[in-house]
Amino acid sequence: MRLLTLATAFVSLLSSTQCASNSNLTKPLISRQILPSTFKPPQVFKNVNLLRNINLEKAYVRETVNVVIENVDLKPQDEYYLPFEAALVERLGGMEVRDKKDPDKGLFHVEVVEYDTYSPTQFYRITLPTPLPSASQITLSISYHLLSTLTPLPATINQQDKQYLLHQFSAYTPSAYTTMKQKSKLKFPTVDIPEYTILPASSNTDKKEDPQRQGSTFTYGPYGEVPAGAEQLVSVRYEFTKPLIHATLLERDIEISHWGGNLATEERYWLVNKGASLANHFSRVTWATTQYYNPPTSALKSLNVPLKVGSLNPYFTDDIGNVSTSKFRSNLREANLELKPRYPVFGGWKYSFRIGWDAELKHFLRRLTTGDGYVLKVPLLEGPKMSEGVAYERVEVRVILPEGATNVKHSTPVPLIAAETSLHRTFMDTLGRTTLKLTALNVVDESRDADLIVTYEYPFMAGLRKPLTIILGVMGVFLAAWTVGRLDVSIGKKS
Repeated sequence: MRLLTLATAFVSLLSSTQCASNSNLTKPLISRQILPSTFKPPQVFKNVNLLRNINLEKAYVRETVNVVIENVDLKPQDEYYLPFEAALVERLGGMEVRDKKDPDKGLFHVEVVEYDTYSPTQFYRITLPTPLPSASQITLSISYHLLSTLTPLPATINQQDKQYLLHQFSAYTPSAYTTMKQKSKLKFPTVDIPEYTILPASSNTDKKEDPQRQGSTFTYGPYGEVPAGAEQLVSVRYEFTKPLIHATLLERDIEISHWGGNLATEERYWLVNKGASLANHFSRVTWATTQYYNPPTSALKSLNVPLKVGSLNPYFTDDIGNVSTSKFRSNLREANLELKPRYPVFGGWKYSFRIGWDAELKHFLRRLTTGDGYVLKVPLLEGPKMSEGVAYERVEVRVILPEGATNVKHSTPVPLIAAETSLHRTFMDTLGRTTLKLTALNVVDESRDADLIVTYEYPFMAGLRKPLTIILGVMGVFLAAWTVGRLDVSIGKKS
């Protein structure tokens, strides 16, 4: 009778996982809408004052645009369009828009719209929380980053040479509306800027030749009234003797174990250095001699990965096997993993590896006071933290929940292009563990501060699934052994 009761409970647990694939997921933050080919942004706004800050201190471009917009239409308006070159849209990420004077309102809704796939210009549509009345103003703070837009010039250098990058942009900030006053500021990593475009004083409202230089900062402008769509192409060439770290793909797995009280994390990287290539063959002798005085280099020598306090059992492997050139420091205040690749990664070179570590689940998971719900709060992105920055072309995050988890939901400030649930089968599973997979494009290391919050329901009986599986499996083995032992396999008759 007891065996029959256990078997009945086990069957009921199996049936509870059928709803795992129907989990309620949060929609991606960025969507794409196709508009008619005749679409043009209505001229219902004007830019009263605009300031653009371009930061070139890292291996990617970070831009922040603070603009005062005014509704020049007779009706309230709530849709503001931001134009970009079509080629840049595929490299743009981290788009965030908020009220500059009232950031507590949170982020505004942003979506990509396109009216012609062959058009050289595409748009982001910003929806204001409330329609802006006629003749009223609001200050928008628009920030985003651009990947793979910096070009090494020259494209090839010697092993110990300085590296210079070329950045091209428009001195007039691209806009779908008339701009009454604007200027652009550029922040460079050093003062070594040998080449840049000079604009005549006649275009500057202060009658000064552009750019105006102050240390490692350049200023183009201020400029007077500029019509919508106007451009003034300029370029700057500056020193950046650091690696341009670019991950074509990052796969990050976060595995939850309620029985073991453990949170296991594994990250798999496919890195490439997008800096200048070597003009000649790599010299290991030259490289060894430079390690004594550690000069600036465009090669990637090491990676620093800060982990959460309390992280345990780290490992570092690549395509060959375990990499012993790593250090792990952990105390009550910090946990830091220092990685050193098998070889220096110069411009154009690639390196793939994986790292992983464990942590106590109680620091990341809490149970709701009512029902069978749980809340998991983990970083969406960890990985290396470098002064030159790290850019991720594609990030795939999998949260592997316990078998039997249902009603999975998630929330994160990082824009996503896909979110789905599936079943992941591991050791001693029956139907498989509920897995949430999130995909994001064009992410940078600044997203390390972004949290991923996952909520799910995990009934008590679902937690007994694996122990019952083990018990029934062991009992099945003993029952089979007992049955086989009772068989009479003799050939002759019994005497």
